[in-house]
Amino acid sequence: MANKVKPIKPGEVAKKKINDFPDAVFEAFNELIAENFGGSSARFTQAEAEKLMVAKGLGRTDIYKKGWMDIEDVYEKAGWEVDYDSPGYNESYPATFTFTAKRRRY
Repeated sequence: MANKVKPIKPGEVAKKKINDFPDAVFEAFNELIAENFGGSSARFTQAEAEKLMVAKGLGRTDIYKKGWMDIEDVYEKAGWEVDYDSPGYNESYPATFTFTAKRRRY
């Protein structure tokens, strides 16, 4: 008997995440991008994203347990370059997201 379920392909991950994330995740990130956009990029902290998602009704534990901060693939598929920077072992600074508009290739 043939298997009906197939392995997920790398290009399908973002599409699956879009369907699995609550709207409040995208609402929060979209608001922060728009609020912090300076013409070519937007930068804000992970703490700001978490605070806004919680204000929109999501539980802090669920945000991390369900991977709702892992939005890079989804936004990159939408045309952004996403850089997530978090402190290393001996570093102490807030984790940040930077969204940069991908340049069009002509």
